[in-house]
Amino acid sequence: MDKRPSPLTGIRVLDLTRLLPGPVCTLHLADLGAEVIKVEDTGIGDYARNMGVEEGQLSPLFIAINRNKKSFSVDLKTKSGKSVFIELLKTADVLIEGFRPGVMERLGLSYEQCKEHKSSIVYCSITGYGQDGPYKFKAGHDINYIGYAGVLSQIGTKGGMPAIPNLQVGDILGGALVPAMTVLAALLEAQKTNQGRQIDISMTDAVLAHNYQALVEVVKSGKAGKRGGEILSGREPCYGVYKTLDERFLAVGALEQKFWKQLCQAIGRSDLEPIHWENPDADFEYGKSELSKVFASKTQAHWVSVFENKDCCVSPVLNLDETMLNDQIKFREMVFFADHPISGKSLQFSTPFKMSEFGIEANLPAPRQGEHTVEIMKELGFSETEIRVLGPTLKFDQ
Repeated sequence: MDKRPSPLTGIRVLDLTRLLPGPVCTLHLADLGAEVIKVEDTGIGDYARNMGVEEGQLSPLFIAINRNKKSFSVDLKTKSGKSVFIELLKTADVLIEGFRPGVMERLGLSYEQCKEHKSSIVYCSITGYGQDGPYKFKAGHDINYIGYAGVLSQIGTKGGMPAIPNLQVGDILGGALVPAMTVLAALLEAQKTNQGRQIDISMTDAVLAHNYQALVEVVKSGKAGKRGGEILSGREPCYGVYKTLDERFLAVGALEQKFWKQLCQAIGRSDLEPIHWENPDADFEYGKSELSKVFASKTQAHWVSVFENKDCCVSPVLNLDETMLNDQIKFREMVFFADHPISGKSLQFSTPFKMSEFGIEANLPAPRQGEHTVEIMKELGFSETEIRVLGPTLKFDQ
């Protein structure tokens, strides 16, 4: 029986992004079967490729988020380079770019300019603050986007400074998942109508639009809640992080009464059962203090064994190396090794979803800059002589 094609088989995506947000977006599209072509300049290209590694090596980050992609290296600032790109554009379904507003227009490759050559093109721009507004030209990184979106101020413990998460919320939620979702919606429409869309993604907007829990307090009181002072940020003893005897941690998420009751009984402290968020007059600080003392008296491993057969939402806080050895993670095959011609065995995350008759395959290792330039040029109909003539505007297999 023939293998069923992946959902996005036959879709061609031109990826003009670098670093983390856009490449993670196109990683998901590539894993779903789209042909993703990284369109890189002829200089340094995607500088995530060599970040933190010796010359000639590829960074683990670049390898992890650029599998199943091809690299086409061209100088878009030259007339001939732009002409080559337009020929490539005519064969594409999606274009995703991450430059500051105005850059693509100056290159002669804005949405309005591109749709003259491909009316059905889905054209997605990913920036920190969007294509308009007073901040549109501002530089920024994840920490700035979540800072403006009212998220950073909510992360951390009561009385402490905002904590910087090592999961880039703005980059991944705002710059990868939201554009992927929107691109697929526009692509579905384009296949029906033969008309494309211009998509304007602001990573700040995307984070703000998902900041629902903090919104609740603003609606109720007109002001944002204090850090560590909300039901899901550490105010109540039933939802928080606790240190154990061996300087490890437990995550307690016993929000519902039935879970909280089981927890209190498991640690021999039924007297704490009334100290729950459904009882607004309860002394939450006392409850947290008592729970902290109990958990600090034994090791993390001890508490894991205590709660192993208890259904009350208590779990160990794992480090990533431990996560990769976790039975659930291994069963779901969320981590795997793939061969790379430069770096050897490379550690990879699988797709964040499962689908019938579908499995992740690392068919193409993260590419060298310009690795597929000649291949794609020939596919576009350029002869070897023409490719040699265009050589100064292209880059081959570095």
